[in-house]
Amino acid sequence: MMRGLTKLSVLVVFLGLGFGFNRLAPAQNQQTPVPDAPTPQAPPPLPGTQGPITPGEGTGPAPASTTSSTTPAPAAPAQPAAAPSTSQPSAEDNFKQEAPKSSESALQSYVINVNFVEVPVTVKDSKGHAVAGLTFRDFKVFENVTREPISFFSADSQPLSIAFVIDQSLPSNVMDKVNTSLGALQGALSPYDEVAVFTYAHGTKEWTTFTAGQGERLPAVLSLAQNAGTDPTVPFNSGPFANCSMTENGNCVDPNLQQGHSAGNGQFSNLPKELHQLNDAILYAARELSTRPKQFRRVIYVVSDGKEFGSKATLKEVVRYLQTNKIAVYGTLVGESARWGEGWLDRFHLPFEMYSNILYKYTATTGGDLDSENGANGIEKSYTKIADEARNQYTLGYFSHESIYDDKYRKIDVRVDRPDLVVIAKTGYYPSSQDYK
Repeated sequence: MMRGLTKLSVLVVFLGLGFGFNRLAPAQNQQTPVPDAPTPQAPPPLPGTQGPITPGEGTGPAPASTTSSTTPAPAAPAQPAAAPSTSQPSAEDNFKQEAPKSSESALQSYVINVNFVEVPVTVKDSKGHAVAGLTFRDFKVFENVTREPISFFSADSQPLSIAFVIDQSLPSNVMDKVNTSLGALQGALSPYDEVAVFTYAHGTKEWTTFTAGQGERLPAVLSLAQNAGTDPTVPFNSGPFANCSMTENGNCVDPNLQQGHSAGNGQFSNLPKELHQLNDAILYAARELSTRPKQFRRVIYVVSDGKEFGSKATLKEVVRYLQTNKIAVYGTLVGESARWGEGWLDRFHLPFEMYSNILYKYTATTGGDLDSENGANGIEKSYTKIADEARNQYTLGYFSHESIYDDKYRKIDVRVDRPDLVVIAKTGYYPSSQDYK
């Protein structure tokens, strides 16, 4: 009896489970099926490359095909080669064959030579103050008497690359003022400027190559470059005082005062000549400055009395080098040439004599400026004045109408439509291959 009840219970349990599974089956059938992985697709063709590519002709129209994109198209039957033509093609046929049908099938590069001229300009009023706020409409540029349209205009300041040249052939009292003022030079420079220091007396010496204007190297070099100057004495070439008072082995210790031999003849002594090699010093500095990057405005700053004697280079040669390499000369005139009246007379040259002042010629032809100062305080102020003027200039640019193959001198005349203003710019330039890069 018990065994029969057990079998009946087991049967009832199985029937209940089956009924439950039948109720859960519709719920399982309502779940979202998992999607299949995407079928790999061929990448889209590049634009302009549909169809077969024929060498020398580019792409052609795509052939009609009814096959799937995944099935490779059957190869086209080979066409028989065309018989060679015995007639010579004309020049027009050759031009058509060489000309590409599409810009996408071939790339061509064109080189165009242009003659762009850049002219830094300073504008001052009647009191010598810089004038700001002008636009390109206020300027007119003439090259060889022909007016040139202004293609570029900027009033932004530019970093300076300065070759600082100190005249050490000055008298000792003037040299002492210059030495005192050198400590103020760094205050006139910006962190973006660079400076190289040169001195000249009996030859030119470079104390440092171009270094940062606000670096620690510049003041150390300026302190080392100080010099005592020269003290001119009263010369004697005759009388008892002309004889050599100090002898060694029967010869005068100073060969410049020894009668005969290297300084004169057996009857009198030639007086030693003063050397003021300004031309050589500017040329030496210009060669170093010409290698500086184009983003710097190239400036030579000279502190001198402007005297010139004994240089191997001539004024004309140095000016041509400056105008070819876009270098402007600025200066602080000291000594005798800085005095009122006397400085103007020093510009006149007497035959067979040294040039008393030629520094103004460099500044006038290269678009620079000149400041005359007598005291140490005035020399210090001139550093800031000249540096600000050279940094904050108007920059005009135009394309010259002259041929790029003509290397002759070209005159430049910059004008402003206001008669009360003074325009300072270079008077001309020599074209260089550097302008066409």
